[in-house]
Amino acid sequence: MPAIADRPPLTAAQVADFNRDGYLLVPGLLAPAETDLLLATAKADQVMLEAAVGVADAAGRTSKLSLWNHPGDDIYGMVARSNRIVTPMEQVLGGEVYHYHSKMMLKEPRVGGAWEWHQDYGYWYNNGCLFPLMASCLIAVDRASKANGCLQVLRGSHLMGRVEHGRFGGQTGADPERVKEAMKRLELVHCEMEPGSGLFFHGNLLHSSAPNTSPDSRWSLICCYNAARNDPYKESHHPRYTPLKKVADAAILEAGAKGMDERVAFMKPEADRTTAAKKV
Repeated sequence: MPAIADRPPLTAAQVADFNRDGYLLVPGLLAPAETDLLLATAKADQVMLEAAVGVADAAGRTSKLSLWNHPGDDIYGMVARSNRIVTPMEQVLGGEVYHYHSKMMLKEPRVGGAWEWHQDYGYWYNNGCLFPLMASCLIAVDRASKANGCLQVLRGSHLMGRVEHGRFGGQTGADPERVKEAMKRLELVHCEMEPGSGLFFHGNLLHSSAPNTSPDSRWSLICCYNAARNDPYKESHHPRYTPLKKVADAAILEAGAKGMDERVAFMKPEADRTTAAKKV
């Protein structure tokens, strides 16, 4: 198989779209061979799967996720450290970034729960991050559709600034009054994505997802980043500034079907300090 060359950086127009809308969809961010390898590795990765914890929505339905802070040399770490993700993050956040955490989201067929409307910075604000110089890249591991609970976003909602967050079921969610009013003014976009597509989105973008009522799973790998100059002023369950070693895009396939090492420190629910937000 020919080596995969590094993907070129975002264009000025793409950066402008991100700044205007709060997100940027990039079809085919991962090549088909990379996507197939990522899916096959994740499905067989007992270390990662056994570390998954259930998170209940307001209706009591549950989605699962596995979350870790530091990217290793496994396939997930190679994706998170790859030029094709880190370079765009440096562009949209205006300088050096570091890996804040990654997570595999597991929304299983017919039972996967919803994710309430929230901003990621609504969580991360409580971790000592002074500025919303933070963003994520969601990679569709399998197809994301309306039927299986794809991500929904409010276009341009990152410009609202941080919204007050509270507790809904087992999740932290945005003030429902603000969300209701934002939905009257901003476009609701369902981010349907083919496997391997990537969605870069700002830490203040309001987003949610519906439950999975379909016979198809929806798995997503989400890699999250913080600007190096936004080093948190206090310790939390996510890391302070840690230099990130970027790798060439070819490293994803070179990693092969390498899953999580059993020594990886996955986040435990009791360590999540963002859940200290007030109950709603």
